[in-house]
Amino acid sequence: MKTSNFNELKKVVGNFKDAKVLVLGDLILDEFIWGDVSRISPEAPVPVVWVKNESFMPGGASNVANNLRSLGAEAYIVGVVGDDERGAILKGELRQKGINTDGIIVDNTRPTTLKTRVVAHHQQVVRIDKENTEHLNEDVFGRMMAYLENTIKKVDAIIIEDYGKGVITANMLKKIIPAAKAAKKIIAVDPKEEHFKYYKGVTVITPNNHEASKAVGFEIKDASGLKKAGSALLNKLGCKIALITLGEDGMAVFQRKRPMSCIPTVAQEVFDVSGAGDTVIASYTLSLSAGADPIQAAHISNCAAGIVVGKVGIAVVTPDELLARIKKELGKELPSGSFVQ
Repeated sequence: MKTSNFNELKKVVGNFKDAKVLVLGDLILDEFIWGDVSRISPEAPVPVVWVKNESFMPGGASNVANNLRSLGAEAYIVGVVGDDERGAILKGELRQKGINTDGIIVDNTRPTTLKTRVVAHHQQVVRIDKENTEHLNEDVFGRMMAYLENTIKKVDAIIIEDYGKGVITANMLKKIIPAAKAAKKIIAVDPKEEHFKYYKGVTVITPNNHEASKAVGFEIKDASGLKKAGSALLNKLGCKIALITLGEDGMAVFQRKRPMSCIPTVAQEVFDVSGAGDTVIASYTLSLSAGADPIQAAHISNCAAGIVVGKVGIAVVTPDELLARIKKELGKELPSGSFVQ
């Protein structure tokens, strides 16, 4: 990591506590059922899980806000939950973590989006989803827009977390992106591949390899294809930065009139990639808000992602953990044979 010395990145992380970030998107409650497997069911060739514990974590846009708050920022969240027990649990979890939930609208026409993961011996056995992906009704949409228009003025950045569950629509972004740009706010998007045409004019977009390939219309197979895809994304969306995450090959940063910058992964052991993209966009946007340049922000978010994939379940990062990993990674060279060389 030769881009910055430790003191420069430490200063950025130290500034996290002064940042205010609004997260708009699909709110999800992640339920974990923890247990053990000792036999196969006599009814079907599936494992029988003996349940020992159950827990809940904020997921989707909620997890982005959770990551922001864990890193020290002031987080505001905007989205919908159902008028149900799961919605109450999710709001309670967010409030307990110190996240501003005034922008969460209760919609009695839809359930709270729930993802239930059954985990045995640190391995996910099955995931069960409950959701309604219809677009919001006019009343809920209007209430959400009113909150957004008031709150954008108070924050440094807005993160649009699009999981395709009905909250993020072309109509919404036609109003929000110009308002945020007029207020000179950073606008970051974690995209849904079917919605790329919605995101024109944002500051930064953070697709993974697969999403970027779908957006540009060709598969990214090597460094040449990666450069072509990054350039195409910048031109297609008119954004300032494209950050393409590459899994075990790290990430690549693209800016207008600048060469591609590649950052190798820092993950040492991968236990669970659930929520890693949430950590990337939270830490990247927060770093930009805290004074980092696009390459410094990528190094910081790469370290944050490397930490969370080494934890089981939906995880977050603390500033102390992040600084320790940054310090450890300083001076490391890009591995030979890496996809991003």
